[in-house]
Amino acid sequence: MLIKVPKASQCSENQVTDEAIYLKRRQLLKQMGFIGAGALLAGSPGAHAINLFGDDDETAFNTRKLTYSQQDSAQTLTPESKVISHNNFYEFGTDKTDPKENAQGLKVDPWQLRVDGLVEKPFTLGFEDLFSSFELQERIYRLRCVEAWSMVIPWIGIPLQSLLKRAAPLSKGKYVAFETLYDPEQMPGQRNPFIGGGIDYPYVEGLRLDEAMHPLTILAVGLYGKSLPPQNGAPVRLVVPWKYGFKSIKSIVSIRLVEKQPPTSWNLLAANEYGFYANVNPNVDHPRWSQARERRITKGGLFSSNRIDTQLFNGYDEVAPLYRGMDLKRFY
Repeated sequence: MLIKVPKASQCSENQVTDEAIYLKRRQLLKQMGFIGAGALLAGSPGAHAINLFGDDDETAFNTRKLTYSQQDSAQTLTPESKVISHNNFYEFGTDKTDPKENAQGLKVDPWQLRVDGLVEKPFTLGFEDLFSSFELQERIYRLRCVEAWSMVIPWIGIPLQSLLKRAAPLSKGKYVAFETLYDPEQMPGQRNPFIGGGIDYPYVEGLRLDEAMHPLTILAVGLYGKSLPPQNGAPVRLVVPWKYGFKSIKSIVSIRLVEKQPPTSWNLLAANEYGFYANVNPNVDHPRWSQARERRITKGGLFSSNRIDTQLFNGYDEVAPLYRGMDLKRFY
């Protein structure tokens, strides 16, 4: 089944993947008739392995085959080794390498993701449900951190609107509030403020309902054809590609429809630095980082990356109507 993605929302897969890898992969997938997405959460207690092509594991899942707009030809997919080793996940430490070092014991199975609040039909998803209850899609998105670095990542996920439609929001539900797992025994940053950056845990985030319902907003359960490793937010995380990375809350256990704008962790910690909206905007600097340019992490050494101009909404212009008439410097 072909799904047409809005023109500015994706990078062409053959443009962001090395040509040899791309051709080899496409040849195999063509023979099989689908794009496979699998999982490997190696060495983690409670981990669940899902075969890449579904030939020997009944829990394997398939993605829809997507067509990508032909744009951004200069972009290169960030190597998987860097995507899984350069992370912000303060529950496991504040250094970029801390999450990979400290998160491998995270138990993701069993898991419960509760969807409730101002809805007609609240429900709970278990670990297996994350991979089987909705059709999964592969999305290649740019990820922009407020620290002025960026990546290009092939996610596997579920449109958030699919979950919200199943829950049937009530008319009073204007916002969506998210909450990360709170488990200090597993997450050292939650039990030690020096490790966890002083955040008041559990980590919480929020979106307006129209932002959450936008087709670009997904709940990711995998990347690079594998289930999410713990340092990247296993087993399920939010991905909102036109916002700074701290909005993409990880290891989610609660999605709740609420009437008023919900609190968000970084805004509670430093309201003058982190706004509720957190839209990528080269014209509004963070007090510690200029947002005009970014370091795109690609091949070679971590600090040999490309310096490029930052685009408003991270280049996803189709979301601009969501903010028509708003002062983007005030509502940062």
